[in-house]
Amino acid sequence: MSTEHRSPFPPGARILVRDEEWLVKRAVPTDTDGAKIEAIGVSEYVRDMPATFFTEIDTVEVLRPEDTVLVTDNSPRFRRSRLFLEAVLRRTPLPRSETGLALSGGFVADPLVYQQRPAELALSGLRPRILLADVVGLGKTLEIGMILAELVRRGRGERMLVVTPQHILDQFQREMWTRFSIPLVRLDSTGLERIQREIPAGRNPFTYFRRIIISIDTLKRVAEYEHHLKKVYWDAVVIDESHNLIGGTSLRSRLARLLASRSDALLLASATPHNGDKRSFADLIRLLDPAAIADKDNYTAADIAHVYLRRTKISPEVRDQIGGQWADRGPSVPTRCTATPAEEAIFQELTTTWLTRDGVSTGAGRRLLPYTLIKSFLSSHRALADTVRNRLGSQHCTDPGERAALTRLRDLAGVMSNGDSAKLAALITLLTGIGVGARSDRRVVVFSERVSTLEWLAEVVPGRLGLSQAAVRVMHGGRTDKEQQKIVEEFSLAGSDVRLLLTGDIASEGVNLHTQCHHLIHYDLPWSLIRIEQRNGRIDRYGQQHQPQFDALILTSSVDGALDDRSVAEHLLKREEEAHRSLGSAEAITGEYLPEREERRLIQDLLAGKTVEQSLDAAEERDVLADLLGGVGETPGNPMPAKATVPTLFESTEAFVDQALTEVFDAAEDAIALHREPGLLSFDVPPDLTPRLSDLPRSYLAAQRTERGLRLRMTFDRDVAQAKLAQARRLSKTAWPDVTFVSDVHPVVEWLVDKVLLRLGRQQAPVLLADVKEPTYLVQGVYCNRLGQPTVVDWMAVSGLAEQPTVTPLPEALVAARVGPNMTNPLTPLDLEPLQKWVPAAIDIARIHLAAERQHWDEVVEQPIRDYRRQLHQWVQASLFDDDQTSAGQRTRRQRAVEATVAEQEDLVGRLATDGEPLLRLLAVLVAPTDEGVEGR
Repeated sequence: MSTEHRSPFPPGARILVRDEEWLVKRAVPTDTDGAKIEAIGVSEYVRDMPATFFTEIDTVEVLRPEDTVLVTDNSPRFRRSRLFLEAVLRRTPLPRSETGLALSGGFVADPLVYQQRPAELALSGLRPRILLADVVGLGKTLEIGMILAELVRRGRGERMLVVTPQHILDQFQREMWTRFSIPLVRLDSTGLERIQREIPAGRNPFTYFRRIIISIDTLKRVAEYEHHLKKVYWDAVVIDESHNLIGGTSLRSRLARLLASRSDALLLASATPHNGDKRSFADLIRLLDPAAIADKDNYTAADIAHVYLRRTKISPEVRDQIGGQWADRGPSVPTRCTATPAEEAIFQELTTTWLTRDGVSTGAGRRLLPYTLIKSFLSSHRALADTVRNRLGSQHCTDPGERAALTRLRDLAGVMSNGDSAKLAALITLLTGIGVGARSDRRVVVFSERVSTLEWLAEVVPGRLGLSQAAVRVMHGGRTDKEQQKIVEEFSLAGSDVRLLLTGDIASEGVNLHTQCHHLIHYDLPWSLIRIEQRNGRIDRYGQQHQPQFDALILTSSVDGALDDRSVAEHLLKREEEAHRSLGSAEAITGEYLPEREERRLIQDLLAGKTVEQSLDAAEERDVLADLLGGVGETPGNPMPAKATVPTLFESTEAFVDQALTEVFDAAEDAIALHREPGLLSFDVPPDLTPRLSDLPRSYLAAQRTERGLRLRMTFDRDVAQAKLAQARRLSKTAWPDVTFVSDVHPVVEWLVDKVLLRLGRQQAPVLLADVKEPTYLVQGVYCNRLGQPTVVDWMAVSGLAEQPTVTPLPEALVAARVGPNMTNPLTPLDLEPLQKWVPAAIDIARIHLAAERQHWDEVVEQPIRDYRRQLHQWVQASLFDDDQTSAGQRTRRQRAVEATVAEQEDLVGRLATDGEPLLRLLAVLVAPTDEGVEGR
């Protein structure tokens, strides 16, 4: 059997392998072994057993629908048959031709249209590959969760890799589980130790786990993981804070290129999507679509609109929908702190020795040193002392004059006491005014750029406020990933002792600090509008119920010519606030899109004699990417995203789960201690369900254990789930709630779907008594592409076989026949032989109908393919445009690169079109209670 084998193996197909029957869960092509089929056992000897087969190695036979055997159903109200039909509907992935949203509103998230737009955009293309660039606080994690859930429902989300900064691993993992029912195994330092203990030596960890979340810092150890990653193909890869990928030779960039080439869906997320360089940004876009940009120096927002989405808080759709779920931010209040005599002495030394023409020589390699010293001092005298000490111990400090000046600074900083710090006194006053104290639950986050400042504040602040050391946490890049995750979680829990979080800018990206806090103090301000905005976004974000309050400590000096906080920091504080209110984001002002580069450029402008305002004004004029940062996709063409047509027999997922548990366990319900109460359902987890939950944190699962074993408490009510989330933060020691929300993609639902499907024997279809005029055969038809993905799924009801055959849509037939919970099953003996004889005819009619419909479906499926091939052709023409300034060698290299990209994309596109013969499957037969055919005609 060759790798070009065309037999369909869509999810839900029944196959015979090694004389046993199996249910296909997933099938993908391989380079050498034909199709790889992941299946679960159906026949008695292998029931519930998972297995993997390769069509080049095993003989795989798809069961013929004509050989389906009809059986009676003696369950109450035909429960078994209705569950079986529902399980088939749920197990069958939505086809590629269905681009509407199937699960909107089915999560623990407010059903906001603007947060559904990214899923709409992702599903509209050939592959779900987008850069989600919404500004800070709009809910990018929720938007990613919605996309991933839609992919799972389409059978395109089995294997996922999520890459985030290490301090938000727990937060991201928790959001995916508690809001979307998507379990991810967390491979932080503890998770990696678990791998080393549990999997066989040499085993690829990325094949051992299906859905993984890992930090970029861990994964970028390419030398250790690259050979493993090259052997894995992912359904979906998510890279959060993806601006960190920019840079053609960085390890992160190399990792991103590898993952982009080994995944179907690729979701990049960043509130600061590029560094202001059009060429670098083009490289990021080309990870998503290699043919999007022909000339990296000349492209527009229109060229990338199919892979790029950016909205701000003032974008019309966002502004109209956030309502009371996001309180308007308060003003950024500068609190001026008059320097003490000890501080003025340092200002005098810095000004006269380091900033004047007659001061210390700051030649090549030392021009930025004065500003490094000044910024350290504006943080604290402790930070200045550390900076001076490090410089004196450096091999670069060889000039005697410089060493003497640094020694004077060291001595001045060394004699300063805590009482000599104006900022410290102002901080205590501010915190006291806010209400932080031993008998208050008020919380505040304090930012500083310097670790030494943070650690000093942790020493002196608690005692002055009457707080215990347990009420204060210090977070910075020197903490381990587990420590960082624990600190973030503790600060979000109302029941924890933490009242004051002292943190560096490691917490300025991606971390949610708003659940129990709406006060933020900048102890020192970064010289970067981006960083100020990122900091503020930790508490100013969707879901904030109280007005965010921002204070900044501004140290002032009377020394003539001193560069105090009024000179730079206060200006930046004001400009960030103005930009937020008028533009929705501060980034377009700066002309730079990485904080480090923004600060460096500002200092260079100061060295050139410009003021802060002059520097910012010049940046706005030279911003060549403003059109890419303005709202792209913020004015959608349709008022609501299209909704998918998803047939179902049950009024809700809750009704299906409830009935499935009763059917599967029936008299054995006591064995799982099944318990129902309003809004909640709980039961003991059977052994075959346990592996499906093993990706969740061990600590979370341990909390669900009882004397009988693991017990699962579930809810289908979004409001109950939201209340449990809030309760966990308010009363628990963990932000993980003890009740899990059940969405359509929850492992329990998938487990029950498989259990129900296995209730019928080999190639059997039930017969139901229903409100029909003549026997009606329910048939499923599926076309696939070469990737094994359904491109067309047709649900048919075939009737009139004896006279005039007709085919109607199955959902309509089920409604007309009143197939539902109100059916009655009189357990009347049925003569199935006449019905059995019509099975081949019913399949033939369905096959003919499906073939006739294929032309229409091919048009739907192949139109995007034709559009992309047209785009690819235009890209080729633009890429090979003959530039007189380009040498012959450069043109040759460019042509080879273009040809390689075209070959790669054509191969990909070729795999997406409908291919081969359809799979047909008889699901059930509906007959009238008095049908003559049933009585033996």
